[in-house]
Amino acid sequence: MDDLRQLLRGLEVFAGELPVFDPVATPETPHELFADWLLGAVEAGVREPHAMTLSTAGEDGNPQARVLILKAVTAGGWQFASDGGSVKARDLAERPYAALTFYWPSLARQVRVRGPVVREPADAGAADFRARSEAARAEALLGRQSRPLDSLGERDAAVRASRERLARDPGLVAPGWALHTVCPETVEFWQGDKDRRHTRLTYLSAGGDGGWRKQLLWP
Repeated sequence: MDDLRQLLRGLEVFAGELPVFDPVATPETPHELFADWLLGAVEAGVREPHAMTLSTAGEDGNPQARVLILKAVTAGGWQFASDGGSVKARDLAERPYAALTFYWPSLARQVRVRGPVVREPADAGAADFRARSEAARAEALLGRQSRPLDSLGERDAAVRASRERLARDPGLVAPGWALHTVCPETVEFWQGDKDRRHTRLTYLSAGGDGGWRKQLLWP
């Protein structure tokens, strides 16, 4: 374990040229700044820049986190999809709040989103499901996420059968499939610095149509 500790301390962070972040020259809403940063990550060649960590907690208060793919960002919030029988869906039914974390290491940039979660209408969830790849739809139709699995062979057989169902009925939608929106109360933009002079800018919602207030934070 001591060797591992030394290895971790010796790993380089914030390598290469990092982008400049001027918190004064930022848009009035976090959605606009997020779009700028996301497009910057795409242009910089960051792999899977739309991947994010979704953190939830159920009635017992124990947090759970997993990596999902961002579906969309609107003035209303950040969207992701989920099967109705999943752990995340149960957590959100019990406590409809979540946190999202994006991290683009080559840019030393991180975005944190926190707020209540709303479930979008069923037709929005169905549209999201049909837009998924065939493999993703076949797996989601099983509705067995996070349940015990006896063998990988059992998984593969079930997915093959699910693909056959889709071939017969391409319009199938998994029961309970839902599109969720995190309606942000706070959105933090974090820009790393080689000398640890990190820049943190938080957007705080004024509620309703009250707009946003920007606040710098100590690193």
